[in-house]
Amino acid sequence: MRHQVVLIPGDGIGPEICRAMRRVLDAAGAPIEWEERIAGAAAVERYGTPLPEEVIDRIRERRVALKGPLTTPVGTGHTSANVALRQALDLYACVRPTRTLPGVPSRFGAVDLVIVRENTEGLYSGIEHEVVPGVVESLKIVSERACVRISEFAFQYAVACGRRRVTAVHKANIMKKSDGLFLRCARRVAERYPQIEYDEVIVDACCMRLVMQPERFDVLLTDNLYGDIVSDLAAGLVGGLGVVPGANLGSDCAVFEAVHGSAPDIAGQNRANPLGAIGSVAAMLEYSFGLREEAAAVQRAIEQVLESGHVTADLKPKGTPRSTSEVGQAVCELI
Repeated sequence: MRHQVVLIPGDGIGPEICRAMRRVLDAAGAPIEWEERIAGAAAVERYGTPLPEEVIDRIRERRVALKGPLTTPVGTGHTSANVALRQALDLYACVRPTRTLPGVPSRFGAVDLVIVRENTEGLYSGIEHEVVPGVVESLKIVSERACVRISEFAFQYAVACGRRRVTAVHKANIMKKSDGLFLRCARRVAERYPQIEYDEVIVDACCMRLVMQPERFDVLLTDNLYGDIVSDLAAGLVGGLGVVPGANLGSDCAVFEAVHGSAPDIAGQNRANPLGAIGSVAAMLEYSFGLREEAAAVQRAIEQVLESGHVTADLKPKGTPRSTSEVGQAVCELI
């Protein structure tokens, strides 16, 4: 049986890392058929919108997509296609596993945590307006339904993956109603999972502890904004965004992605690290299609490449940095 997957190559370095990823899938013998669509800056140029409706429709039909990074202008221009995609498909859970990797220099040797981020609400709802000239109001939307749903996901994930603790990250000392609701829902769900430890940490204290004692954490349950910040911070502990995979999961669809940006400054130079995208492929194979052997082969090859030191410049190799295509080819050969 062949599985049909929507591929969104993305902007900047996206097409380069996606080419490497596709070669790895071929080497693994994964029965994947690609249906390529465009979103982001390329879609704005062609269709006048960063997220054409046909892209959403095709992902709903195929149920699985893999995408490269999409450019979002800062402070002006079109809205985020990433956020719009998650909201349109109700991809309510963003999952980012982060762990110390062999061969990657790190200040810590025992990082092994997972950020579970609510992906559809909070300040990323994008509801803002100018009250009067010079005064802008942004609304943080928090619903009981979304808080319960993401809390359930985090605890179910912990049980399924043999994790021991879920830590809710919040700022309820200041945002007593919105983050207070988040905590009340998390506590209510936690009562149904007595086998999993539950605790809470204020987001700023969480960031401090992550850079001092990351081994204290296991599963971090967060809202949208906190999860975005904390997951990037955690990635910095293990080598950066170039080695961390990501998944956006909903009840009906799943979109897997490398979690870094489009890096337009190095686009087209064959310098980008493809391992985060390749790791996301491994997650897709196992989660969406149950192809555990193929997923394990890809993950083993990633770790062997990292141990060899034949990596791109962002990982500071001792020798000559390898190109995007060379790293991808090395993974293929090891598979």
